[in-house]
Amino acid sequence: MTDDLILETISVTKNFFGDKSSGVNNITIFIPKSKITAIVGESGSGKTTLLNLLYGTLEPDHGEVFFKEERVLSRDKGIQHAHKAMRMVAQHNTDLDPRTSVWDTINEGLPDEDQSQSIQRVTEALYLLNIYNLREMPFGKLSGGEKQRVTIARALISRPEVLLLDEPFNQVDATYREALQHDIRYIVKAQGVTVVLVSHDPAEILSMADELIVLKEGEIVENGSPEQLYHSPKLLYTAQILASCTRLTSVDAKVCGIKSKRSTVVIYAEHVKISTLGSKWLVKMVLFKGFFEELIIEKDGITLRVINHDRKKFPVGSKISISISRYFEFGKWES
Repeated sequence: MTDDLILETISVTKNFFGDKSSGVNNITIFIPKSKITAIVGESGSGKTTLLNLLYGTLEPDHGEVFFKEERVLSRDKGIQHAHKAMRMVAQHNTDLDPRTSVWDTINEGLPDEDQSQSIQRVTEALYLLNIYNLREMPFGKLSGGEKQRVTIARALISRPEVLLLDEPFNQVDATYREALQHDIRYIVKAQGVTVVLVSHDPAEILSMADELIVLKEGEIVENGSPEQLYHSPKLLYTAQILASCTRLTSVDAKVCGIKSKRSTVVIYAEHVKISTLGSKWLVKMVLFKGFFEELIIEKDGITLRVINHDRKKFPVGSKISISISRYFEFGKWES
C-alpha cells in the first residue's frame, strides 16, 4: 500500500444467508489518506455492508481488508491497532442514554488510558463541532442535527485516523446540513482525518467528497472525483443517481431535436436553455426551489425538467422554446 492510501480492500465478498445478490461481491477499493470518500448507490446496493467490512464489524467471506499494512480482522477476534485507529458513527444513535449530558456522552468515547486528558479533549471536541453551549444539556433534549454533532464529537475525541459515517445527514434538518458538511470538511483539513461516508443524497456528496465510489447490486460500477462522474458518467445508473435529469429513448429524443445512435439519452436539467422563440413546449408545473425554479415542460407526450433562474417569468400554461447544450448517450448502439 502506498503512503497516500490508508484503507484498501482486495477482492472482498460478503453475502448473507448464502444469497449472492445480497451484500457485496469482489470489491477492490483504495481509500486515500486525509480525504473524504463517499460510497453511493441505490438502497440495497451494499453501501453499509462495505462500511462495516472496513470497520471490522463484519468479516468478509472472501478477500482481505487492510488498514495501512495491517490486515483488518473481525472485532470478534480481538481488538487490533487498526480497530482503535477507526471510529464509526452509525445512522441512528438509539444506543446513547438520553438522560446523559452532552459532556458525559462525549467523554464516554475517550479510551480509559486517555482519561487524564478528558477535560482538554472534551472541550476541544465541543468547540470543533460548535456545540460547547450544549455541554450541560441532556442528550435526549437535542435536535437531530445537534445529536449528530455530539455523536461525531464522541467519535473524534479519541483522535482516530479514520472516521466512518453511515448516512450522517439523514437525521439532520435541511437548515443545518450545510453547516455540518462544512464542519466535517474543516475537520479533515485541520486534523488530517480520513472520512469514508455513505449517502444517498447527491447534493451532499457532490459538495463534500473528494472521491466517489458508485455501487450497484453489490459491485463497483464507477469511481472517481465528483466532477468527473457528474460531467462524464459512463453509466446511465451513475447519471441518474447524481443529477436531476430526464431519461429518454432515442425515438423520444427526436422531439428534443436529438438524433442519437444509442438506445437511451439523458438530459440534465441545467443543460436545457429556455427562450420564447417558437414556443412549442407547454409549462405543466413550476416547482419552487428557492433562488430558482424547476419547470416541468411537455411536448408531444415527452416531459423534460428545466432549471429557470428568471423566476415567475414562465407560469403554468405558458409556452416556451428550448435548446439543449449537452446530453449523454447510453445503451445499445442502433443502426
